[in-house]
Amino acid sequence: MAINLEKGQRINLEKSNGTRLQNICVGINWGAIEKKGLLGTTKEAVDLDASCAIYDASKKNIDTVSFRKLQSNDKAIKHSGDDRTGDLNGDDGLDNEIISLDLSAINPDAAFIAFFVNSFKGQDFKDIPFASIRIYEGTPEKVNEEFAKYNIANDPAFSGNVTMVLGVLYKRNGEWKFNAVGVPTKDRKLEETIVTVQQNHL
Repeated sequence: MAINLEKGQRINLEKSNGTRLQNICVGINWGAIEKKGLLGTTKEAVDLDASCAIYDASKKNIDTVSFRKLQSNDKAIKHSGDDRTGDLNGDDGLDNEIISLDLSAINPDAAFIAFFVNSFKGQDFKDIPFASIRIYEGTPEKVNEEFAKYNIANDPAFSGNVTMVLGVLYKRNGEWKFNAVGVPTKDRKLEETIVTVQQNHL
């Protein structure tokens, strides 16, 4: 059963049977914005961009995976591609963008892997009807076991913001753990978010 993550919560990456996770996915799901007008309700596409930045033990950014670069240099982290609309017909329960990781193949210099979301068109998080992150064992095509989920919809802390840091995988004594950060930032560009994470969330 998946853990419902809360901001600041730290969890070990272990399956329900006690074994470590190796192939994991971080999936982001979100909806389109409803606009009410004279002719009824219309849907406005939402373009959120899920990205991850990899840092070494000294907190130096050594790689980044996003819609611009769909694979890490070590080929262990992959992005499913850019979704520019969100769920136009309500929540279908599926992830719009997925970042998959093979923890056994990640660059040994990697000590932190941060996940964040940028609103490409500058659409305010408060206007997006639902948005969530989940971590699961498996592949983008097959969910073996949902491990944890984090609901970021309708949180007043996100009002007025277009970027948020979802969470950080960090390595301690050779084991990967996860910190659910869940903090909005004022950044509007990917490069700015990478620096914000480096300074405040590692």
